[in-house]
Amino acid sequence: MAMNVLAVHRDKGGTEQAAGGSLASAYSVAVFCWLLSAGVYIAAKWVSTEMPPWALCFWRVLIAFAVLSPIVRRHFGDMVALVRARAVELLVIGGMGLAICQGMIFVGLQHADATTAGIIIALIPIITMILARLLLAEPMGSWQVAGSILAFLGIVVIIVKGSPAALMRLDFNPGELWIVAGAFCFSLYTVLLRRAKFDLDRLSLLVLLLGAAVLTALPFYLFELASDERSTLNGSGLLALTYVALPGGALMYYLFNRSIEALGAARAGVFLYIQTIFIAVLAYLILGEQLQTYHLEGAALIIAGLLLIVLLKPKTATEPKQA
Repeated sequence: MAMNVLAVHRDKGGTEQAAGGSLASAYSVAVFCWLLSAGVYIAAKWVSTEMPPWALCFWRVLIAFAVLSPIVRRHFGDMVALVRARAVELLVIGGMGLAICQGMIFVGLQHADATTAGIIIALIPIITMILARLLLAEPMGSWQVAGSILAFLGIVVIIVKGSPAALMRLDFNPGELWIVAGAFCFSLYTVLLRRAKFDLDRLSLLVLLLGAAVLTALPFYLFELASDERSTLNGSGLLALTYVALPGGALMYYLFNRSIEALGAARAGVFLYIQTIFIAVLAYLILGEQLQTYHLEGAALIIAGLLLIVLLKPKTATEPKQA
C-alpha cells in the first residue's frame, strides 16, 4: 500500500541507467507494484467484519520481514551495526510508518469504504510537503500553500460526504478520520526517514524497519487477542492475510525498491496516484462499491491542489556545490 514507500533516505537517480526496453520494464514494475498495493485495501476491507485490524497488520509485517530477510543476508553485518548505533530511531521510524500507520488504516477500513480510503491516501504527498517545511525547512511557495488548502478542502468534502450540514454537526465517519490519521503518520514517517539519512542499502533498511514494525505492532495484536472475538483466523482471513503479506507485502516492497533503482525515488513515487484509480476499480469489481458525487468533487479538489503543487514549484536560491 501507499504507506510502504521507502527509499526516501537517498536517491541515486536511476533514470539515466534505464533506457529503451529497460525503462519500459521499470515503468511496468512500478505500475504492477501499485496494483498489488491497491489490492491490500480491498483485502482488508473484504475481511473487515471477520478479522481484526491489528492481527492483519502484525502478521503482514512479520511475514514480509521473514520473506525479505534472506535476500539481504550479505548485508547483515552492516544491519547489526546500524541497529547497535541507532536502535531507537529505527524503532520509532519503522514503528510509525509500517505499523502504526497501517494499523490505523486497517482500523479505518472497518467503518469506511475502500474507495474513500484510496482518495484520502492520495493526500500523503501534500501532508509530507507541509511537514517537510515545518521539520526540515524545505521551501514551500504561495502556490504550494494554495494547493494544500484546495486538497484539504477536498478531503473535507469526502469526509462530510458533500453535506455542509454534516460539517456543522461534526457528524463524521470515524473510519475516515482513522485513515486521515494513518496518512498523517505515514507522512511523518517519510519526513523522519528523510532526516535520519540512514547509510544502508535500501532493501536492507526496509527489512530493519519491518522488524521495528513487528515489535511495535505486537502489543496491539496481543491486546486484540485478549479482547476481540474475531481473533481466530478463518478461511477468508487466511486468504486475505496471504495476499497482504506476500503479493501485497513482501513482493510489493521488493518491486517498489526495484522501481526506485531504475526510475529514481521522485519519479517512482508519482505512481502512488495510480493506486487510487486501482482501488476505485477493484472496489467496484470486487466489493460492489460505487463512486459517489462527493468522491468526484473531493477528488477534483485534491487533483487541482496537486497540480498547483507539482506545476508551480517554489523558486530556490542556487547553493554553491560542496566539495
